[in-house]
Amino acid sequence: MKKIGITTTVPIETIYAAGCVPVDLNNRFVASPDPASLIGTAEREGWPRNMCAWVKGIYGTALQSDDIETVIAVTRGDCSNTEALMETLQHHGVTVIPFAYPHDRDAAALEAETRKLAETLGATWEATLAVHEKMKPARENLIAIDEMTWRTGAVSGGENFSWLISSSDFEGDPEGFAKRSGEFLREASQAQPTANEGVRVALLGIPPIFADLFDFLDAKGARVVFNEIPRQFSMPHHALGLVEQYRRYTYPYDIFFRLKDIRREIARRNVEGVIHYAQSFCYRQIQDIIVRDEIDLPILTLEGDRPGPLDARSRLRLETFVEILQLKRDGQGPQPKEK
Repeated sequence: MKKIGITTTVPIETIYAAGCVPVDLNNRFVASPDPASLIGTAEREGWPRNMCAWVKGIYGTALQSDDIETVIAVTRGDCSNTEALMETLQHHGVTVIPFAYPHDRDAAALEAETRKLAETLGATWEATLAVHEKMKPARENLIAIDEMTWRTGAVSGGENFSWLISSSDFEGDPEGFAKRSGEFLREASQAQPTANEGVRVALLGIPPIFADLFDFLDAKGARVVFNEIPRQFSMPHHALGLVEQYRRYTYPYDIFFRLKDIRREIARRNVEGVIHYAQSFCYRQIQDIIVRDEIDLPILTLEGDRPGPLDARSRLRLETFVEILQLKRDGQGPQPKEK
């Protein structure tokens, strides 16, 4: 089956309905044995050093992937550098299909864009809706995995992240993914509850580029009970229909729409502190100003550049932040901010 690269989450139902397989280039990039070499591919061609490593990694991955000749790029609702990414890929002979989420979340505009994508790929709308139905078991399992993370602690923050992040393309096999995730759920249900162990942390922002973040937090006594964007990739509102599913998907829309979901989830999950991950040279760094002003919890802004382990400075800042949260839990830390 033909593989189609995606630069971020798109209505993958259209891809499967067309008899093709989506490949999230972000996941392939960081899973590479040598992701730095993929960034190097872009930089050797002249991509600036002071540009997001994710974009350069996607570029290098697309060029180095012999099985991918077509890429769907999100031109509105993801990265501000996507159009330049598209042009450079086209320059190398890659077929690029644009997809744009409507800024105002208009349902008619979103349906029209999704129908257009399906038609471009050679899929009917009826087939696309049928795939949406077939994906429900996999998405239901992801909802259960997420709930077991914050309700009982039977699923770790790292496990949660791994499963949810993979839902952007279901690893090329939604039915197999549903089976594997179901088996994982059955095994996790046998684990001893650990919900009250460790301070409860939310991880906001784009998926972090650090390879060892979750292991480090676990070792320091912090439990990630909310992975904001990976949870959105899993489409927790899928039961409302295909178009509404992507209207409720917060990532491509403005920060205020995202914050409604964030506030609801950090309250529901009894979050004690927030780590807001910001990718170096990404325009979303600016949103940290709003996040800090709108969330009434201790917040640590964590910046990352290239894939690899946490640097010494980040490790020290995270360790100190967890200690502050532990003191606050014991009634010795700072009080919530006043509005």
